[in-house]
Amino acid sequence: MDGKTRMHGKTVVVTGAFGVLGRAAAVAAAERGASVAAISLEPSPPADLAHQLGRHALILGGVDLSSHAAAKTAMAEVKIKFGRLDVLFNIAGGFEWEAIDGVKPESWDRLYTLNLKTALYACQGALPYLIESGAGRIVNVGAQSALRPTVGLGAYAASKSAVHRLTESLADELKLRGVTVNAVLPSIIDTPANRREMPGADFDRWVKPADLAAVMLFLASDEAQVITGALIPVSGKT
Repeated sequence: MDGKTRMHGKTVVVTGAFGVLGRAAAVAAAERGASVAAISLEPSPPADLAHQLGRHALILGGVDLSSHAAAKTAMAEVKIKFGRLDVLFNIAGGFEWEAIDGVKPESWDRLYTLNLKTALYACQGALPYLIESGAGRIVNVGAQSALRPTVGLGAYAASKSAVHRLTESLADELKLRGVTVNAVLPSIIDTPANRREMPGADFDRWVKPADLAAVMLFLASDEAQVITGALIPVSGKT
């Protein structure tokens, strides 16, 4: 099957879709024939996103997925628009570097909310439709640093570790209901923000957003139907 048509007939929801990785995943899904729902906390999408996703895409800005009600409403809008929901990419999240000896309690709360609660509530909102699909797919974004956290990554690693546990638990819960649940665990993603923060790094060693999106799309495909509960490192050359 041609990679460009692999997602034909499927509806793919991408959270955090206005960010670098979210946009890459949304565009790649559209290029492969999927109907795409792009959801983001930011109120306005990048200028050319609508053109890249096609005129039938659903673009929802200003959606706070840390609200259970807002997440449920957004997923219902997807179902109304497309009549189905087959794939959920949980990309919405956040990062903060902070050493433990200077930790602020609100940092841990904020990252827990941004990384875990958004994924949890999006899953809960989408679940009835994913089960109805008969071949539902959830792909979460974890982090390799949650496996081997270093200085300054305590809060971030803890919140992403929680995403890993959510992935494994939900995979077991849904294994007999036609829904697979997996997570990708990237190292450093090549984004403009990361380049600004680490200008002396070798950017060629980092994970390209398009490459990470391709792994996610494989996990969302029919070919990956026997994979569930997996935490897949995507390391680039780091």
